[in-house]
Amino acid sequence: MRTCADLCIMTRLLGYVDLSEPHFVAAVLAIVFNPLFWNVVARWEHKTRKLSKAFGSPRLACYTLGGAILLLNVLRSHCFTQAMLSQPRMQSLDNPAVYHVGLALLGVGGVFVLSSFLALGFTGTFLGDYFGILKEARVTMFPFSVLDNPMYWGSTAIYLGWAIVHASPTGLLLTALVALIYMVAIVYEEPFTAEIYQQKASQAYKRS
Repeated sequence: MRTCADLCIMTRLLGYVDLSEPHFVAAVLAIVFNPLFWNVVARWEHKTRKLSKAFGSPRLACYTLGGAILLLNVLRSHCFTQAMLSQPRMQSLDNPAVYHVGLALLGVGGVFVLSSFLALGFTGTFLGDYFGILKEARVTMFPFSVLDNPMYWGSTAIYLGWAIVHASPTGLLLTALVALIYMVAIVYEEPFTAEIYQQKASQAYKRS
């Protein structure tokens, strides 16, 4: 029954969305490209250390990659917004109560993203462990104490809230894609990150 309901909702959303509209296509490409870019570059750096050598230090290389990721995320958000504005609004979402739900999601998502950044720091947020910049221990303070991968889910909540504020079925569809891509990224990233810290622990044990 749930699968049928999900399909009905998706079909209804698709009725509002022109999948071939250029802004929509640009948004889809940006959403898919960003995690692919940072994962490929970070793994390449972990394997070769070429970015660290090119920039003279792992920290400077990490800052540079982080800056590139920030710019790509700004571009993704711009494409997301333009895609929403270029397509119809959904009347059933266009009311004050739903609008305030969207604002609440924006607030909650913002708290998760900002608190994640403060807990991890710049290098912890932007793949410093792939550059050999490792933390002494796993971060367990808020928001990691209440949610795994709060940066990703906070970002998803922000996109969902932004879509609801704009009463945009296009935004809802793109948010579903954001969530899907993040789930794939988590499956791809977590075992590799765990392996990095396992290697660190093994090296520390051999030295002791």
